[in-house]
Amino acid sequence: MIKIAIASGKGGTGKTFVATNIFHTLVKNQIDAALVDCDAEAPNSVAFFQTKQASAFKVTQLVPVIDTNACTFCGKCQEYCNYNAIFILPPMKIINVIEDLCHGCGACSVACKYDAIIEKPVSLGMVNLYSINGKPALIEARMNIGVMSPVPIIKEAIKQINGQAEIAILDSPPGTSCPFIQTVSASDYVILVTEPTPFGLSDLKQSIDTLIKIGIPYGVIINRAGIGNFAVYDWLKENNIPLLMEIPFDEEIAHIYSEGRILTEDNVNYRNQFLNLIKKINHIIKNQKYV
Repeated sequence: MIKIAIASGKGGTGKTFVATNIFHTLVKNQIDAALVDCDAEAPNSVAFFQTKQASAFKVTQLVPVIDTNACTFCGKCQEYCNYNAIFILPPMKIINVIEDLCHGCGACSVACKYDAIIEKPVSLGMVNLYSINGKPALIEARMNIGVMSPVPIIKEAIKQINGQAEIAILDSPPGTSCPFIQTVSASDYVILVTEPTPFGLSDLKQSIDTLIKIGIPYGVIINRAGIGNFAVYDWLKENNIPLLMEIPFDEEIAHIYSEGRILTEDNVNYRNQFLNLIKKINHIIKNQKYV
C-alpha cells in the first residue's frame, strides 16, 4: 500500500477537489483505493459521493483529575505541564485542570509523588467509516467543537486504513501546523496544490520547507492556472521542483464542484490525467524504496 497526501499551505486552493477526483479516478479504474479526510475541523469529502455509513467510533483522550484531599499543592504538576493546562494558587489551596488546553501527555501524573492525580477519558471527536458500492472506502476524521487539536483524531483515522487498500489518498488539513505534519508524515508522497498568486507562492514555500525538513518527496499541482502571474512557475523551475499538473481557471469546473459533483465522472480527459499522475507517483515511490 502507498499513501499519497494532498496538501496545501493555505485553504481554498482546491486540495479537496484534487483529492476527491484522484480517489474517484482510482475507483473508476478498478484500483483498490481509500480516501481519508484528515481535515478534521471541516471534513467535506463525503459530500461528493453516494455513501453509506458503515461504522463510527469516538476518539478520546485521558485528562487528569486532581484529588484535592491528597494534593499538597507543591506545584510540580504545573511545572511539568508544557501546555499551561494546570492552574494553581497554593496559598488559597486552589488547583484546576483546564481540559481544553490539556494534550493528555501524562507528564503531570509522572510529576505527582502523592498519588493525587487520576485520569478520565474526554471525547475529542469521531472517526466515521463509509462504504461506497458496499465496500469500505472513505474514512472521515471529525473533531468536536471546542477541541484545541485535531491531531489525535487524524492519527486514529489514518490507522483505520489497515493496509486494506492498494492506494490511500489523505486529504490533508490546510496550513503547515501540527495537523498538516501529522497527515503528511504518514504519507509516502505529497501532492501540494497551489494557485498562481502571491499568497499561493508564499504558502507553497512554507509547505515545501516543512516537507524538506521531514524528508517526504513532493510535487506541485497548479490549480486555477491562468489567473495571477507566473511567479510560481518561475520559482518551481529555479528550484527544480516538479510541476505535476495544471488545472485551468475554468467556469465549468467551478460549476461542477459547486454542485458537489465529481469532474472525472464524465470528463475522461481529466480522468486520464489523474490516472497518469498516480502512475508517475507510484513509479517515483517504488524507485525510492529500493534505492
